[in-house]
Amino acid sequence: MSKQILRIAMMTAVLAGASSLTGCASIVSGTNQIVSVETLHSSGPVIGATCKLENDKGVYYVTTPGTVTVHRAYGDMSVKCEKLGFDPGLASIKSATKGMMAGNILVGGFIGAGVDAATGAGYDYPNTFQIMMGQQTSAPAAAPQAAAPAAAAAASVPAAPAAPVAQGGMN
Repeated sequence: MSKQILRIAMMTAVLAGASSLTGCASIVSGTNQIVSVETLHSSGPVIGATCKLENDKGVYYVTTPGTVTVHRAYGDMSVKCEKLGFDPGLASIKSATKGMMAGNILVGGFIGAGVDAATGAGYDYPNTFQIMMGQQTSAPAAAPQAAAPAAAAAASVPAAPAAPVAQGGMN
């Protein structure tokens, strides 16, 4: 009987150790995110603006309206869109901590949470960036996802809904 208890204890220790070596968000949603970028003006949509998006993980370019794959990060995404005949549109898009980071700490331990934080996998940007030409705006973070139980998180995690983007100027 003691061999069986020892075997169960060893198996539990191995599984616990293995689960703490990787981050949950890294596995479920990865370190990249596809975002849509739209440019607007008081007169309507602005098509063909060239936008530069930048965070602490890289620099990305897109022509509007368009989509671009960005690397998730803790820090804000700086956006600058330009088009001849318009003043530039500047925005700071905030990232949000995903709810699965809390679940990761509970189930995967601090090592898994550290992996997700370091790689950016534990953060999300809104799915759509709306940039007002001629204005400087600050957009709220994506709505955080609810923490799911470990089994459910491994099976499926719903995508974060697009957060509304602030369109008022910061003068």
